[in-house]
Amino acid sequence: MKELKDMQNEPDARRISIDRVGVRDIRFPIVISDKEERTQSTVATVALMVDLPEQYKGTHMSRFVEALHEHKRYLDVHTAVRLPSRLLTKLNAQRAHVEIEFPFFRMKKAPVTGKPGMMDYDVRYEIDAERGKAGSFTLTIKVPVTTLCPCSKAMSKQSAHNQRGIVTYSVRFSGEPVWIEDLIDLIEDCASCQLYSLLKRPDEKFVTDHAYEHPVFVEDLVRNVAVATERYKAFSWYRVEAENFESIHNHNAYALVERTLN
Repeated sequence: MKELKDMQNEPDARRISIDRVGVRDIRFPIVISDKEERTQSTVATVALMVDLPEQYKGTHMSRFVEALHEHKRYLDVHTAVRLPSRLLTKLNAQRAHVEIEFPFFRMKKAPVTGKPGMMDYDVRYEIDAERGKAGSFTLTIKVPVTTLCPCSKAMSKQSAHNQRGIVTYSVRFSGEPVWIEDLIDLIEDCASCQLYSLLKRPDEKFVTDHAYEHPVFVEDLVRNVAVATERYKAFSWYRVEAENFESIHNHNAYALVERTLN
């Protein structure tokens, strides 16, 4: 059989290295550790990338997919953190970057009636590796919350405007990782009220009253999460973003805090 030409290994004369090249938007089944049910199965969207030196024309795209499928049918957090190192070897690269995004599901009971309902949260793992250096693992979770405006409450006699918001919370761990459920709890405790998928009338009264008694600006929300994070003593770095989808304005309110911890 005639040898097939390998165009990727052809030289390139432009002398421009590429920071990241690879494949994105691969859907793959994964198993996630679950504090309440031990594990849960979900489907992730995966991105796999490496750097490319200036002398090479292209990378070998099939090797990214091969590396992923070497983990058989399921990918879990332990095999996921080894993926970048596997890419370094398989593609003879200096740096590798992996992103794994998936929906995480949690059963929550309504606060008064106890009616169960399923909530979903967007979670992302970002894993980096570089030859000769320690790698990094970043966990990001998006948690929807309710916020009630302190200014509106102070000015009004009987009510205050409230809205749904999203907290995007990213952490790197200094020791053992923290359960995803515990991170959700940390964030929800900092808002005016939690969100639920199923509420009966007694539950609706509870969440309405609870939000009214716990007003927070978007600035309060990120500061609350920052204080709770630094009290936890489990993280080396964090970033918390809050965005409120304002109910009486034609814009969103936004705040961010980012810190590296000792």
